[in-house]
Amino acid sequence: MARHGHVGTPVYNMNGHNGRECWENTKFQFGDFTLDATNGHNSYSLGTVLCVITGASRGFGRSLAWELCPRVAPGSSLLLVARTEQALHVLTEELTFQYPEIGVKWVAADLGSADGVRKTVQAAKELNGRGTAQRILIINNAGSLGDITKSFVDFTDPLEVDRYFSFNVSSALCLTSSLLKVFQGCAGLQRLVVNISSLAALQPFKSWTLYCAGKAARDMMFKVLAEEQKDVCVLNYAPGPMNNAMQDQVQSHTADSEVRHHFTEMKKSGELLDCHVSAKKMIDILKKNTFKSGQHVDFFDYV
Repeated sequence: MARHGHVGTPVYNMNGHNGRECWENTKFQFGDFTLDATNGHNSYSLGTVLCVITGASRGFGRSLAWELCPRVAPGSSLLLVARTEQALHVLTEELTFQYPEIGVKWVAADLGSADGVRKTVQAAKELNGRGTAQRILIINNAGSLGDITKSFVDFTDPLEVDRYFSFNVSSALCLTSSLLKVFQGCAGLQRLVVNISSLAALQPFKSWTLYCAGKAARDMMFKVLAEEQKDVCVLNYAPGPMNNAMQDQVQSHTADSEVRHHFTEMKKSGELLDCHVSAKKMIDILKKNTFKSGQHVDFFDYV
């Protein structure tokens, strides 16, 4: 998305290209394998996958689940993770009915706790019990805005800040690390990690102190992973301004009137993205595999 100058609110150009300096496009390979390979499943772009999606019960996470199922090979497994048990149960039933060849399971877990991380890792291990997956795909989508009714100087309680970073940063680090260790050294298993990022990781938004800080921290955290683990493919994907529940919260609770007005006008003019559209774009990016591991890629970027 284009950003013209440094202003208080971002400028989204739905037809333009990101004004950031272009990254070097380096194709990421695992030996002789690339993500464009279908390994005999010509209609399945990602092959046989064990996929873990956090924040899967609604919004973008839910759309990712629906968009992934027709793009993975029969025998693939999908683990849906969120805190809302009923929503996970309904989504699992719907996906299983539509895609009976995909093993869909769910786990209700608070990833801000050690127990939640443990439950999720154990469920993933059980899903891969047959060892049929060609790759594991970890999608760190779970996250929250934090208290956007406050400005920077209103955050005086360390416990409030700690709770935010525990759920939004620490949990993504600990879950990803635990899963990578579990599936390390598995013959023929490639490991892919996606961090759901945001423009807020790169550009400040007034009233979004915690959200911007958390997204920036996650981006850098996963860039370090890409540097340290050359056999792990890492994508920081910013899905763009989507028409979802989080966006409703932005428009109703953001303290800064300029930011609040900007997103309200985007919704009125129909500029907000459908979650399914952005989910498809993310999968296409993984399939094309022209990004550099660790790169921040926005919905509006050309890759």
